[in-house]
Amino acid sequence: MKYGELTLGQVEAVVNKLGGMEGVKRFLSGKTIVEEAEREFKIWETIKLGTGPKTAEDFRCFLRVGGFRLSDWASDILGKSAFTVATEETEVDLVMVTVGELGFKKGARRDQIYDRAKQLALELCPAEVGPQLRLQYQDQPNGEWILVAMEPILDSDGDPDVFRVGRRDSGLWLNSCWGSPDNFWDAVRRWVFCRPRK
Repeated sequence: MKYGELTLGQVEAVVNKLGGMEGVKRFLSGKTIVEEAEREFKIWETIKLGTGPKTAEDFRCFLRVGGFRLSDWASDILGKSAFTVATEETEVDLVMVTVGELGFKKGARRDQIYDRAKQLALELCPAEVGPQLRLQYQDQPNGEWILVAMEPILDSDGDPDVFRVGRRDSGLWLNSCWGSPDNFWDAVRRWVFCRPRK
């Protein structure tokens, strides 16, 4: 059986949800369509873009003066032309979700994670969210690492990278991670997406 991990009780619950055997027949014939309930994601943080630093060197300076740690690879993608900064001050609402909360209990590739988030009405973040989140999220718990869901930026080796914001004993970090579409992330990995304002 393809779904051998299902118990008889779970199968019975599905049949009951569909309205018994007549409901199952209607579903299998295409007469009944099952839609996923719309999910509302709670805003985790609201941050400002287009404030203070305007260039890669500005961000490096703000981070250094603020006592933050900046990895070489994060510094590298800050300097790429694909990294842009908002021309005027604006706020963005951020949602933090794990890969498991997006429905991938055994983990998923980055492309699957992004596709699923878009289905749930979440959006990719502007690249500026990475360094701005680092500057503005100073009470981050120790051991927490968050990936920024963004269009990857090619680093100097030609590899696609995304920003990663974290804290460990050595301090508050702006780092980067390999962002290849087929890179696999386990279910507990945290990603930040933008939630559009209505």
